[in-house]
Amino acid sequence: MTRKRSDRMTTERLPLRSEVNPQYTWRLEDIYPDDAAWERDLSHLQKGLETISSYRGRLQDAATVLRCLLELERLGMAMERLFAYAQMRKDEDNTNDTYQDFSDRAMRTYVQLEQTTAFVQPEILMQSEETVSQWLQEEPELEGFRHYLEDIMRQKPHTLPAEQEELLAGAAEMAQAPAHVFGMFNDADLTFPDVTNEHGQAVQLTHGRYVQFLENPQRSVREEAFKAMHGTFAQWKNTLAATYSAVVKQSVFFAKARSYPSSRAMSLDANHIPETVYDNLIDTVHAHLPSFYRYTRLRRQLLQLDSLHMWDLHVPMVADVEMKIPHQQAVEMVRDGLGALGPAYLEDLSAGMKGGWIDWFENKGKTSGAYSWGAYGVHPFVLMNYQDNVDNMFTLAHEMGHAMHSFYSQKHQRYINAGYSIFVAEVASTVNECLVMNHMLKTTTDPEQRMYLLNHYLNQFRGTVFRQTMFAEFERDVHRKAEEGQSLTAEGLGRMYRELNGTYHGSDVHNDDEISAEWSRIPHFYRPFYVYQYATGFSAAVALSQAILKEGEPAVQRYLEFLASGGSDYPIEVLAKAGVDMRSPEPIHQGLQVFAQLLDEMEAVQQEI
Repeated sequence: MTRKRSDRMTTERLPLRSEVNPQYTWRLEDIYPDDAAWERDLSHLQKGLETISSYRGRLQDAATVLRCLLELERLGMAMERLFAYAQMRKDEDNTNDTYQDFSDRAMRTYVQLEQTTAFVQPEILMQSEETVSQWLQEEPELEGFRHYLEDIMRQKPHTLPAEQEELLAGAAEMAQAPAHVFGMFNDADLTFPDVTNEHGQAVQLTHGRYVQFLENPQRSVREEAFKAMHGTFAQWKNTLAATYSAVVKQSVFFAKARSYPSSRAMSLDANHIPETVYDNLIDTVHAHLPSFYRYTRLRRQLLQLDSLHMWDLHVPMVADVEMKIPHQQAVEMVRDGLGALGPAYLEDLSAGMKGGWIDWFENKGKTSGAYSWGAYGVHPFVLMNYQDNVDNMFTLAHEMGHAMHSFYSQKHQRYINAGYSIFVAEVASTVNECLVMNHMLKTTTDPEQRMYLLNHYLNQFRGTVFRQTMFAEFERDVHRKAEEGQSLTAEGLGRMYRELNGTYHGSDVHNDDEISAEWSRIPHFYRPFYVYQYATGFSAAVALSQAILKEGEPAVQRYLEFLASGGSDYPIEVLAKAGVDMRSPEPIHQGLQVFAQLLDEMEAVQQEI
């Protein structure tokens, strides 16, 4: 699920939810026909908690384990429906008290379910690998749970005796305190000063408005917003250094407790990702930094600036081009762009875009941004707040990529194997964007429109590959310092970050002092070793899309099998079967070659204008 949020700086009246044409709303009745059905299912699930509890202490033979796992699967599917319906109803209008209550009750029930079923994996782990293998031979129906069981046993060397596991579990909530503290500080308590916009009006800076300010064509607005954002965080640098240091230390502690060589090894092992994948990403991006320096030089030239500052990196390199795209046209453009995926994919995609999957337009109280979500056994859903422009057309392609991944995964996998990991979660969505972009570049002849599209694509590489890899390198170095017993001070963290920022951006970008505070405002650092997956996922998607365009049918079939695989195998293996082995640096190299080719094309088009 992805959510792209932004604050609105406009004041036009939005329609009430009741005023929205049902033709443009999603069909949540496909989950539950009415609220009464939701209430009945909630009651049934709560009774099911008693049933699953009866298996506690009894997971010692194949037949009992099978019955327990089937019940666990049934409860999981029911919980997914309950939670998705409640949250998506709430997202339609966050002021609706009924669905605020539904959402709260669903969350409480989810917590109950997690607590009630927490015994399952520890009891299975009490058995030997030989015993689990014997279960699989004795009970053919357990074959559908093979990957689930083998993954549990894989982690046995890092599982402690029951008493110690209980102690760590009890400490887990306390260990989340640094992230909670940062979240409350960042989202609730922190306030920013006003920024003077291009009309001379004072507008309060917020997280959501920040990027809008950085995209402002008036440079003084960009500079003021950049300095206001980082200056505000710098005022709290010592507090934030202590908070971030705490989350790093708790990660290091849990890694040592579970006999991992490092906190990074522990984090990556959750999805069975080799650490070489992480290092390959950083090393390969470093090797391609000269291409990024070309990008910054081109940006400086196109913006006609003597020197480029950090506040100049978000503003479009080319003047905004009028490309009005109503939602009906967006549907056709996405279809056309994804034609390379074949008629079967297009048929399913079209049915989804026209069949109650999408909630199209903004209304009062509706959750902002865009995401794809749903529940097993029901088609996916996509929340949009569609505006008639290119960015929203690409957002549609992106979210339908998520939706189709879930659609095929659930169609071909049972519930326990349908959920795919975050390591591959952004692949299908980005493949869609790449294919649509390639189609548009192939069919767009107007030089200014081509420049606009190339700018859009290059900025995706900048933000998703180069920037996220810089974040990943910072995390790696910070955790190493902590594991070596070194202190993590505000000054030290700021110095490390600024040096990395200079390395990544090159001599054409002024390494402004204020950037030393940027580490302190990145929420993802409170989920250690998460951000690298944006860069690997984007790189894998570019490699897949290039293979689809060059090879045709064989690559398409591999890709569709990838979509259908869900979580039936480890993500690194699922991608390898699709033809992209992230254990090798080659997919990242291929992606960055595309980046260099886009630069070539943009420089060539520039000469035409």
